[in-house]
Amino acid sequence: MASGEEDGAVEEKETNNKKRTKGAIATAWLTFYNIAMTAGWLVLAVTMVRFYFHKGTHKGLYKTIARTLKFFQTFALLEIQNEESVVLFVVVWTLTEITRYSFYTFKLLNHLPYFIKWARYNLFILMYPLGVIGELMTIYGALPYVRRSSMYSLRLPNKYNVSFDYYYCLIIVMLSYIPLFPQLFLHMLRQRRRVLHGEVIVEKDE
Repeated sequence: MASGEEDGAVEEKETNNKKRTKGAIATAWLTFYNIAMTAGWLVLAVTMVRFYFHKGTHKGLYKTIARTLKFFQTFALLEIQNEESVVLFVVVWTLTEITRYSFYTFKLLNHLPYFIKWARYNLFILMYPLGVIGELMTIYGALPYVRRSSMYSLRLPNKYNVSFDYYYCLIIVMLSYIPLFPQLFLHMLRQRRRVLHGEVIVEKDE
């Protein structure tokens, strides 16, 4: 009987050790990923600042950052027709993502500075609406070109017997902002009250 208990204790200890090892590996990977993403967006931010100080204008900025941007955001697959809207959402993305990935990194390291937590749960109030405006303006500006060029579209007849129209796909994406953005924004407001002000948020049943 005693031997069985000892064997059980050994197995439990081994199981706990394996769980801790897996947890440590997962934490290490997530930390590396978030550091890499923070560094990537910082590189993008520095590139934009250097471009503006060197050129004195935002004209031509997108061509300079397009390759880096495509690595982080598939939005860059759009044919850009309105560079002003691009600059708007890229600046917003950059500030938001640097804050977000910094927040995740320091939280994983159990050493989260208050100013990063404050930025994470306050900057979105301005950044999210501005980002949405920039994204919608960019999509809307690209629609005529997408329709004329049949960009990323697949017409019948073809060997796959499948049809896809990127133009209407973009319209659906734009319409999806109507239900999705308020949900995301309200969720962040609830998180802000909980994290910064210690409020207990009770979700109501539908």
